[in-house]
Amino acid sequence: MKKKTIKIGIFGGGRGSAFYNSISSNGGEIVAVCDFNEACTKKARERIGDGVALYTDFDEFIRHEGLEAVVLSNYFHEHAPYAIRALERGIHVLSECISNVTMAEGVELVRAAEKSSAIYMLAENYPYMSFNREMRRVYRGGTLGKVLFAEGEYNHPLDPDDIDTEIQLCPSSTHWRYQLPRTYYVTHSLAPLMYITGASPVRITAMPVYAPIGEGHNGISKGVPERAAVITCLNDDESVFRVTGCAAFGSHESSYRVCAERGQIESLRDGTGRVLLSYNEWELPDGALAPRSCYLPANNDKDAALAKKAGHGGGDFYVIREFLSCIREGRQPEFDVYFATKTASVAILGHRSMLENGTPYDIPDFRKEEDRAKFENDRLTPFYSSDGTAPSLVGSKREYYWSTEEGRAEYDASVVEYRKSKEGE
Repeated sequence: MKKKTIKIGIFGGGRGSAFYNSISSNGGEIVAVCDFNEACTKKARERIGDGVALYTDFDEFIRHEGLEAVVLSNYFHEHAPYAIRALERGIHVLSECISNVTMAEGVELVRAAEKSSAIYMLAENYPYMSFNREMRRVYRGGTLGKVLFAEGEYNHPLDPDDIDTEIQLCPSSTHWRYQLPRTYYVTHSLAPLMYITGASPVRITAMPVYAPIGEGHNGISKGVPERAAVITCLNDDESVFRVTGCAAFGSHESSYRVCAERGQIESLRDGTGRVLLSYNEWELPDGALAPRSCYLPANNDKDAALAKKAGHGGGDFYVIREFLSCIREGRQPEFDVYFATKTASVAILGHRSMLENGTPYDIPDFRKEEDRAKFENDRLTPFYSSDGTAPSLVGSKREYYWSTEEGRAEYDASVVEYRKSKEGE
């Protein structure tokens, strides 16, 4: 039976372009692309073809005739308002991480999703990496018993002297990356653990790893004096997670570990994609030949070859496949609006905990109206808004030169100088 073709629009032509092939491979048709930068829309037409409609206005974009779903790949801190506008028109939403950057936005997003006939899904791709899918398979098989403790790390340091990359990523001191609090980019470390175990945070505390980049470097790393946030989560099943946000300690890698009653399973840090499965010697399950086994998970998925061509270890492909399957089947995704706002709440309240020397915060359940009411007017944010409104929350507890008005001005001047030097090449 032929799959129903779903007409999709992409908002954010940069990151959004990574989904083009996965959309077409899963029976989607990209009918419109919107980006405030016309150069991005022109590139989209070069790749997709003359049939795609181009927009620089979001409201015109979501009124495109026949549009059924949108992929939100715009700026990290601006997803929620656009998701809400699409949901209000009955348009399905696949939103990049993070779903909301204020608690009030989370409340508004949940309320909009509940009223809408459309589906909302968080485009979190790290759970779909092969080792995380294998860890879920093993854990859900029951041989390890109940999870007691788990760890998730997402380490993404940048070379502070790679000015080309850093200015491309952060073109001004008001850009969201300039002083991104380390807790906010938490979904790549937290979501895989939730996906594997089914546990969900209910109370958190966070501590900073303070280690500013030294003098003599000119990159955006100067804007973030912390190298990591270490977040401890007490979960609804009484297990505990320890996760980082976007960390910059050690080397570039992502790793996960789940410790349960009878053993543990973890992804190795050697870049091979292997997992290490270990049981207590006195609790070996039937069929286990040894207490410990290290292996590369087999990918028997019917679309393994297509996924291999996609980014983030195939995660970008599986995210699109799941989103379109949910639309066709009329079911809610696992990474639904409640999952999304739960992870966002860990990010937002984790930052406040870090600012307050590890003060614990309860994580709300936005299924409950009483929890929504507590946060419906909470608009504290560490980010500049698109209209230039300054942050209402500091990005770091530490007083730091590069977050001052003088430091920001120096960074912006260095960007201008860099661009002039490039023009002369």
